[in-house]
Amino acid sequence: MQGLDPGRRVASAVALSGAPYVHHGPTVDPPPHTPVRIRQSCPVPEPESSATKAAARAAHAHAATLKRLEKSSGSLAAQAIARMDETLPWYRAMPPENRSWIGLVAQAGIAAFTEWFRHPDAPQAISTDVFGTAPRELTRAITLRQTVEMVRTTIEVMESAIDEVAAPGDESILREALLVYAREIAFATAQVYAQAAEARGAWDARLESLVVNAVLSGEADEGAVSRAAALGWNSPEHVCVVLGTAPDGDSELTVEAIRRAARHAKLQVLTGVLGDRLVVIAGGSDDPLGVAKSLIGPYAAGAVVAGPVVPDLLAATRSAQAAAAGLKACFAWQDAPRPVLADDLLPERAIAGDPAARDQLVEEIYRPLEEAGSALLETLSVYLEQASSLEGAARMLFVHPNTVRYRLRRVTDVTGWSPSDVRSAFTLRIALILGRLADGDPQL
Repeated sequence: MQGLDPGRRVASAVALSGAPYVHHGPTVDPPPHTPVRIRQSCPVPEPESSATKAAARAAHAHAATLKRLEKSSGSLAAQAIARMDETLPWYRAMPPENRSWIGLVAQAGIAAFTEWFRHPDAPQAISTDVFGTAPRELTRAITLRQTVEMVRTTIEVMESAIDEVAAPGDESILREALLVYAREIAFATAQVYAQAAEARGAWDARLESLVVNAVLSGEADEGAVSRAAALGWNSPEHVCVVLGTAPDGDSELTVEAIRRAARHAKLQVLTGVLGDRLVVIAGGSDDPLGVAKSLIGPYAAGAVVAGPVVPDLLAATRSAQAAAAGLKACFAWQDAPRPVLADDLLPERAIAGDPAARDQLVEEIYRPLEEAGSALLETLSVYLEQASSLEGAARMLFVHPNTVRYRLRRVTDVTGWSPSDVRSAFTLRIALILGRLADGDPQL
């Protein structure tokens, strides 16, 4: 401070130390044309300077250890990175960019420990200080287990250097501080991955809802298949859709219950709650009724309908539409089982106006009987619509009752529906009516 009188040199020195000073000695007028600097009564806060840090370090109870820790932080970070490269195979296999981010995290962790050791009572946002240096994508690049290994390696390096870094007599103090800091780092790591998992879970839920809605609305395309693949859908060979009423309460709990049931049954599922309906797209089984029974637990009271099995997710719209039509028409069958197949509700669906059900009844029952010969159609019509027994049908057809019995067995073989069963007889009769209407009006 050459050029200043002794009084002003003292004032400047005291000002650096932060102590108040009042000067009563003589003043020297500034030379002509020299700008006069006016000191403000309320100084503007400035960033913490190296002198301020030095003063804080001098006031620290373990100033010598703090100083040595600051000087060693760079070498400790380098040792930690070298140890990772030496002991962690997954670290060596990572691309250079990710390795550099991990190195920055290690450096930030050691720097945060130094700052925490300087102000142990001050609130510290450790998760931000340490993991805030890395991009969010890093939580996808390395797993939680790998992060734990990285943190453990860094802490081990720091712990092995305690005797070297700590000032004489401060070894136990520094070791205890490191243990407490390691605990805080563990909680911070868990917090970071929990937040990342919540974000991914929310995004996955939205993505899954888009896929389910696309299948239900008939808009499933390759984009829906791609989104399903991102959710872990492995394109199983057999797919069916199960529909029912969603229970009251948190839909996330319902979805999780479906997932647990699916894991137990070894099924792949895409599920969601759309309005008051719980929709499940299940893959991995060619038994839709068995699938529905495995997943029925989380559904609310009421009908649960399983659509037919289709080959893949692109064709799942057909299963979903059949299940939706069955759920709508199920109320017409008061004694319907729970769960019930959409194909078992074909007559109710046809009466309710489902064109797919009408076509299915005609194509799977009426046309095969027509192709098998007029005798089967005639015998079935007489048996269902005019006679109440084999003998009565035989009298009306002028044949032996055994002939009627044989023809009805042939009807069962051709269609899969037995005329002697009340429910099957109802289905066969609706199919006959729809077939005749289709023959009379090709537009039906």
